[in-house]
Amino acid sequence: MYDDPFCQYYSEFLDGTYDCVDRLVLNAYIPLLQSGGGFRQWWRLLNGNDDHLDNAHLMRFAGHFSRRVRAYATKNKIHIQDFDSREEKEDTVTAHMPGDAAFRGLFCILVNRAPAPVMEVKRSNGHITEIGKKKHWPHVNIYSFHIIDAVWGHIIIRFCPHPPFNAMIILNGHEYVERQARQRKIPFTKEDNCFAAVPNAPALATIADSMRASSSVGRLADVCERWIYSCCLCFALERAEQEKTGIRYSYSVFQAELSRNLLFTRGKVLDHVFNGVIERTRVALDIRSLKTIFGHKHRPYNRDRHGKLPRVEIVVEKPVYDLTVFKIHFGRLTVKMYSKGARVLRIEVIVHNTAEFRCKRSLENFPEIIDRLAAILDEFMSKLQCVDVACLDAQTVQTWRQPGIVGACKTAGIDINDTRQRAVMESLVMLSIAPGGVATSMLAEKVREILGVDEKSYSTRQAAYDLKKFRGKAIVVKIGGRRYQVTTDGVRSMAGYLTLLDKVILPVLAGKNRRPDKQPISEIDRHIVNIQEEIKEIFREYRIAA
Repeated sequence: MYDDPFCQYYSEFLDGTYDCVDRLVLNAYIPLLQSGGGFRQWWRLLNGNDDHLDNAHLMRFAGHFSRRVRAYATKNKIHIQDFDSREEKEDTVTAHMPGDAAFRGLFCILVNRAPAPVMEVKRSNGHITEIGKKKHWPHVNIYSFHIIDAVWGHIIIRFCPHPPFNAMIILNGHEYVERQARQRKIPFTKEDNCFAAVPNAPALATIADSMRASSSVGRLADVCERWIYSCCLCFALERAEQEKTGIRYSYSVFQAELSRNLLFTRGKVLDHVFNGVIERTRVALDIRSLKTIFGHKHRPYNRDRHGKLPRVEIVVEKPVYDLTVFKIHFGRLTVKMYSKGARVLRIEVIVHNTAEFRCKRSLENFPEIIDRLAAILDEFMSKLQCVDVACLDAQTVQTWRQPGIVGACKTAGIDINDTRQRAVMESLVMLSIAPGGVATSMLAEKVREILGVDEKSYSTRQAAYDLKKFRGKAIVVKIGGRRYQVTTDGVRSMAGYLTLLDKVILPVLAGKNRRPDKQPISEIDRHIVNIQEEIKEIFREYRIAA
């Protein structure tokens, strides 16, 4: 069980938790061919000189590749199909997935057009003047090789047949964990891309955690080396040509996903908890992207329909339960939370381009990239719990109005009755889950959105002044540069105050929650009506007209 506040709070409803690297996309490239000088050297090694180094001869590589691939697919009865770039390919892959569990190798090739880096040679008076990649990537045929690997299961290699022969390798961490669990005879029930029931959750979590260790770099390199030369590059360059020029691929991490999976004891409890979390946090965290896809079965009440533990493996490819998803985007980072399978709640953080982290992206740095995703995931879970279960005491509210101190400077207090200060509070709660902290410009933009004003009415300078007030109350701390982070206690207190104001105080005073007597009212409305009656009695005692 992970020690983040969210998992700890709902631990009594969980069978276990595990973190797993999900979709992983690696860039494969030949370093020698990425520069003009290196490319020219490779061409001379291949042909002896560069007399025929021109665009026409470079284009022939794609033609040779296409003919060889299609001939190989026809001879070995491998399905190959051309697609429009917008067409869905998943059903085609599923239809041709090998039925034999022992099958290993290539089983399907899909072709579609997409932009890719292509080398261009410029000549003048018979002499080469420039060699480099085209400034605007042209749309060319990209070949997707679908392969079943013994260790990683279904992998995809998207290969560009034009020099410099770049490729993308797509892996799925859940398939790796599934195969390792089978080898160690750990029983599980797997639905689509998640483990719905695992009697020995700690053992499964140990396998999943091994993907984040430094040893995972070797396993990733092995699966890439195992297939990219023998299954892809061989159609562009024969084995003898590969050895003659000595070209080797290097790998870098392009995209990565890390998920935390909460295994609930009962599907109905999952629905109740998740729907409650969405209801309580959607407005506070500014969750705008919320989607529900309704299935045609109810989530199971027991462990399975027979009330028994799963055998060594039960795999269901297409779950049919309701799927509710919410997403929050931060540039090239996305945080998702959604129900999965029969009784799994998944919280997922995705980096769409690892350049967002401004760190080294070579395969050797894979553990560092995953650690960064894990830190973002932990921070999100912590702040989500603060908003979901807020806390507020009278002493905290009273100290907000008093002056604060930042370093040696005295700061003004926070007036909770001021509209602008409440807008700053709402903005800080919304931005508390932003990876990398809050910038002054981000706060200013969010406050302007809430107040409905322009930049002249609320500038970044005013946002910096307000941030200093909240720093004086230890609600916000500086984390380096011009970035700030909302503290856990600060989020919990602000969320508690805003919830109290919006959901209790204002409805009680306004009396707007009362409905006609003939219509049924919710449990919350019933409590509000009761409080209103008691408040009226208090007002009479203190001679307050309301």
